[in-house]
Amino acid sequence: MITLKLNGQDHQLDVTEDMPLLWAIRDVAGYNGTKFGCGMGLCGACTIHIDGLPARSCITPIGSVVGQNVSTIDNLHADPVGQIVQQAWLDTAVAQCGFCQGGQIMSATALLKTNSNPSDEQIEEAMVGNICRCGTYNRIKTAIRQASTHLKEAKA
Repeated sequence: MITLKLNGQDHQLDVTEDMPLLWAIRDVAGYNGTKFGCGMGLCGACTIHIDGLPARSCITPIGSVVGQNVSTIDNLHADPVGQIVQQAWLDTAVAQCGFCQGGQIMSATALLKTNSNPSDEQIEEAMVGNICRCGTYNRIKTAIRQASTHLKEAKA
């Protein structure tokens, strides 16, 4: 039995320590917002936060996150920065097929929580490895800039 602190709650999961965190989140804990993309940590669809930092859940063994806070897109509505990022995504109509967007939003939120006024270069660096098959990269960057502006206004 492994205790996983997931989305602010302790979950007792009957899994092995080497089980990929993605499958524990989706198949055992029942949170289905985090998506499987490549299974090799290359596409970003499975991005979650571990103690606030973005991580690829498909290559992270659950045993390595015991005692840490794991957050998924399913609970991002409870995060003030996450709310602003999600609204920016809607306002700029980023999503086409939407499959990668959970991972994109999680990476963008992690960036803006540590740097609320990133440069274009910092945005591009933070989003490396988040693949969008529909090619909405310009809208993603626009949404991140918009969210940054709203964060600055909220602090003023």
